Amino acid sequence: MIPGTSRTLLDGTVIIDHEAQVPLDHSRPGGERIRIYAREFISAEAAARGPEKLAAMPWLLYFQGGPGGRGARPARLNGWMEEASARFRILMLDQRGTGLSTPLTQQTLTRRGDAADQARYMRHFRADSIVRDAEMLRIQLGLESWSVLGQSFGGFCTLTYLSFFPESLDRAMITGGLGPLDGHPDQVYQATYQKMRRRNDEFFARFPADHQRWAQVVEHVRSHAVRLPDGSALTVPRLQMLGMLLGGNTRIDTLHYLLEDAFAEGSEHLSEAFLHALAHTISFAGHPLYAVLHESIYGQPAERMGGNGATAWAAYRMLEEHPDFSSDAPVPHLLGEMIFPEHIAVDPVLAPLTDASEVLARTDDWPPLYDLDRLARNTVPAAAAVYTDDVYVAREISLRTADRVSGLTVWETSEFHHDGLSDDGARILRELLSRTDAVAA
Repeated sequence: MIPGTSRTLLDGTVIIDHEAQVPLDHSRPGGERIRIYAREFISAEAAARGPEKLAAMPWLLYFQGGPGGRGARPARLNGWMEEASARFRILMLDQRGTGLSTPLTQQTLTRRGDAADQARYMRHFRADSIVRDAEMLRIQLGLESWSVLGQSFGGFCTLTYLSFFPESLDRAMITGGLGPLDGHPDQVYQATYQKMRRRNDEFFARFPADHQRWAQVVEHVRSHAVRLPDGSALTVPRLQMLGMLLGGNTRIDTLHYLLEDAFAEGSEHLSEAFLHALAHTISFAGHPLYAVLHESIYGQPAERMGGNGATAWAAYRMLEEHPDFSSDAPVPHLLGEMIFPEHIAVDPVLAPLTDASEVLARTDDWPPLYDLDRLARNTVPAAAAVYTDDVYVAREISLRTADRVSGLTVWETSEFHHDGLSDDGARILRELLSRTDAVAA
């Protein structure tokens, strides 16, 4: 793909391709290099203003959620992107390892060598490296600075950007992504198990018949050798991953519709429609990094993690304190963003990475992701949307983090869950822009 080539969507939006070659390891600029790709979106109205006015428009860099989520591929601008396009040229980054940015898949990773080699490679796919990639793109584009919007894990990346390159930012906006700045990831799962318990109760209170149906599905999986369409075994922990649908406002209804189709008409067996929908929902085929690197996004130097820098399958270990989520519970609760060893070992896409995942879980020498002193002295206009009932990034942790970032204003709302930016992104972006505009003024 040729950097700088452009094309037009049906609504007149102009897309320009950008590409950069960056070091795999930014501490070794002369070593192996990988490709970073980003799409620029310019609204039809902005493009019609002419080259001079377009050149004067500020830029907005978007950090996708994940980890392991590629940039959005919209067929037309809507939601927050339509709102942003009135003021900004939008740069949609494919974070390293995703999309067109030297994809990291089980095929490419298993060619790196043994489990230790694979884990060593994946160490370079966290927020610190992603932010340094963005800096190289900014410099290549000839920009003095730009604004950043980060959703979920993208918010983690935004905090890292504020830590190490604040001079490059006009403003920083975060939605559902104020993660912990220090401490062990055990704290994350202590909080999110409690959030998920309440969300399970809310769901089954709204759809009472679904609780019996859920119990029947669990019992069926326990007593039968169920295979998904890809041939892999359906286990109770994999089944519990349907709880990922509870992280959104409208996706809760998707779970209800899915459970409605659980059993074939006139049969005691799970329906083909259910199994296909289930497989699509829980598969990591399109984003393997999400599973294998999930807890590593919290890895920091041991002194910042209570003396133990290894994440050590935190979500799985916390089951001991939350037995109602155990697959052995009579009717186990559905899980949220909790990745267990079994989720990797049984998934045919992830199974070849089982040993590498174990190495990552034992890794205890992570570099820092945040400069706590610099965040405490932050002067970049910053605002964050915190969702009161977010089951992925707990409100309590988010507010503690916000208190440690000077000048960051919080808009807390109970109207949305974790994917609020997808539900009413235009409104949320307007709120964050208004808050950062007020600080900048």
